[in-house]
Order: sequence, then structure tokens, then C-alpha cells
Amino acid sequence: MDLILLEKIDKLGQMGDVVQVKSGFARNYLLPQGKALRATEANKKHFDIQRAQLEADNLDTRKDAEALGKKLDGLIVIMTRQAGEAGQLYGSVNARDVAIGVTEAGFTITRQQIQLPHPIKALGLYDIRVDLHPEVFVTVVANVARSVEEAKIQAKTGSAVVSNEEEENTKDAAGAEEAAKEAILEQAEEIFEAGAAPTLEDASEEAASEEEGLSEDEKSE
Repeated sequence: MDLILLEKIDKLGQMGDVVQVKSGFARNYLLPQGKALRATEANKKHFDIQRAQLEADNLDTRKDAEALGKKLDGLIVIMTRQAGEAGQLYGSVNARDVAIGVTEAGFTITRQQIQLPHPIKALGLYDIRVDLHPEVFVTVVANVARSVEEAKIQAKTGSAVVSNEEEENTKDAAGAEEAAKEAILEQAEEIFEAGAAPTLEDASEEAASEEEGLSEDEKSE
């Protein structure tokens, strides 16, 4: 389907461009959101007449978005979720959840403005892009933790908080690995102290010595 873009669309085109898109994308997103018009001759003429006003409106909304972006950029949103010992969430955090968190922090946005390709499924800190305008975007941080206290720790350390039990398991594994290395070293030292293993030449010499020690009668037998 051919459309006239009424604003810049990322990876698609600029305002006024005539582009070809899939029918589903046009009907479900671009046309209902008022971001494009069908590329008919009547709409092309209408756009040419309204272009100056559309560009002026776009400039105003861009300025508003830039002003909002200065306040919103870098915002940390704490999202408390239940999680297992390894940090895997019992559920997930999606774009709607992030939008609600940002809105509760005082900035009204929609989930469509949140660019989150895949739901978050583990504890940690996540940089998330928020589109405020076709030409303006900022980054907010989703701090996903079991509690506000753990979220504060994650913000300081920059990494997810794991349980004490998991930390002990990690220490035990490291200790076992160290013990194995020490055992190998001790074994190597014992072999070295005992001397090198006999070679084929040593075995031949030993056999010759034994033969010389035999009596003449033994040899005749």
C-alpha cells in the first residue's frame, strides 16, 4: 500500500515521502495513528496545501519533546518482582509495565513509545529507549529487583543481586576447583621426588646385570 508520511517514521522515511508498506502495518498503525495518508491524488494535493502548517506543528511538538527529554533522560524506574535464586523472574516486565512506571514517576507516556523488543525476564538494570517524538528519544533505566532495598544495591553495584545461597554455591565451586588444582600439584611433586619413570634402555641394562649373576650351571640349563 502506498502512503504519504505526515511525520518522520524511523527506518521508513521523512514527512512528505511517499512510501510503500504492508497493508497490515498501514491499517493497524500508520493510518489510525494519523501518521500517514493514502497516497491518492486528492490526498497529495491536500498534503501540499497543508505542508507548511504540518511542518510548523511538527516543530512545536519537537520543542516540547526536547524539553521533556531533558527531564526524563536517565530516569531510573524501580520495578519490584518476585524472582528465583538465580535471578530469573516469576513472570516478566514488558513495555506496558515500563510505561506505567515512567508515568507514576510523573511523565505521561504510552507503551507504544517504549522500545522494548523482548520482555525482561531477569533481575538487573536495563537501558530502554523512549520515543518522545519522531526525531527525539531518550533512555530510561528499568531497575528490576526483588525489593527497593535490593534495587538500591543494584544501582550502586551495577549488577543483579543474587541470593546468599547462590553466593555460597559459587564459593563452594571455586573452593572445589582450587582443591583439585592443589591435588594435581601434590601428585606431580610426588612423581618428581620419586624420580623419572624407567626407560627402555634402563630395563635392558637391568636384564643384562641379572644374566651376568647367573651361575654357569644355570646358563647351561
